[in-house]
Amino acid sequence: MTREPLLPLRPELRGIEPYGAPQLDVPVLLNVNENPYGPSPAVVAEIAARVAAAASGLNRYPDRDFPQLRGALAGYLTRESGVAVAADQVWAANGSNEVMLHLLQAFGGPGRTALSFAPTYSMYPEYARDTHTRWVTGKRETDFTIDLDHALETIAAHQPSVILLTSPNNPTGTSLSLELVEAVCEAALRVDVDGAPAVVVVDEAYGEFRRAGVPSALRLLERFTNLAVSRTMSKAFALAGARLGYLAAHPRLVDALRVVRLPYHLSGVTQATALAALAHADELLAQVDALRAERDATVTWLQQQTVDGAPLVVAESDANFVLFGTFADRHAVWQGLLDRGVLIRETGPDGWLRVSIGTPQEMAAFRAALVEVAL
Repeated sequence: MTREPLLPLRPELRGIEPYGAPQLDVPVLLNVNENPYGPSPAVVAEIAARVAAAASGLNRYPDRDFPQLRGALAGYLTRESGVAVAADQVWAANGSNEVMLHLLQAFGGPGRTALSFAPTYSMYPEYARDTHTRWVTGKRETDFTIDLDHALETIAAHQPSVILLTSPNNPTGTSLSLELVEAVCEAALRVDVDGAPAVVVVDEAYGEFRRAGVPSALRLLERFTNLAVSRTMSKAFALAGARLGYLAAHPRLVDALRVVRLPYHLSGVTQATALAALAHADELLAQVDALRAERDATVTWLQQQTVDGAPLVVAESDANFVLFGTFADRHAVWQGLLDRGVLIRETGPDGWLRVSIGTPQEMAAFRAALVEVAL
């Protein structure tokens, strides 16, 4: 019998399964918060043309600091938020995951702490683990908001070097008030990390889906040099396959990320694809309003349903997904939907499930399946 070879895996990685949502071939995919509306033929043609042009120079390394792309992203953020953002305030990487990893590489590390408030994005503790950063969490309230006094007490107690705030939050969809973010940024200034304040990261991966009147933390950039606001092109831009995430921050913070990034980390093909998409931003974002309306209709419908005589609990959402529950056996409900060709996500606190917002036809299939399985 052949023995499995021994490898010197780091002790904290032993027995750990890699991150990943199920990737199954079913008719209705509503589990990973993708935009259900793909790029139009015109956008596809623009991407193809720009990628073809980039392909002619693939024997050369791409621009390490991609100023053209950073300028285009800055222009988009300025238009979208009404906050003036300059190219040297923008950083980008292969998905917002890599942006977050850069932040932890630069500002976390041995002897340092990253703090967030649970439940939140399940990858955050993995970024901390991979950078040897201590991971701690405060708690969210029953409505998934964050109590300000609790947040300030938790920051004072743990003295984190990085504070991660997700707004809208994943997996709950909950947005944070600008007043809370501002207070956390002020508290971070009082943290002493080797003579410097803590860095506050507001993850706005789903920011374009927020309801009218919900502001972006980009409004606070001018006041706080220790603030970074991250976004992605995976969701509202319908470019999950392109893997392009980015952030806006003070230029000094951006320069710190340039120290830890790998050389030429953003390929010429990725840069060309993102530039083509940004040139068609209005068209690609045209379905956002429809997805918001479908989300709100889904929240209303779920709130009207009962399980064993009790109404479903539904988290208010500013994202392109809805968290709902609670179920005594959520896995059985998840499996029942899957058996009917509808894949959603078994995530969040016990008893809860999350459904991404799809097309009207996909949402009708979800509702019909859920009625059969659980209602």
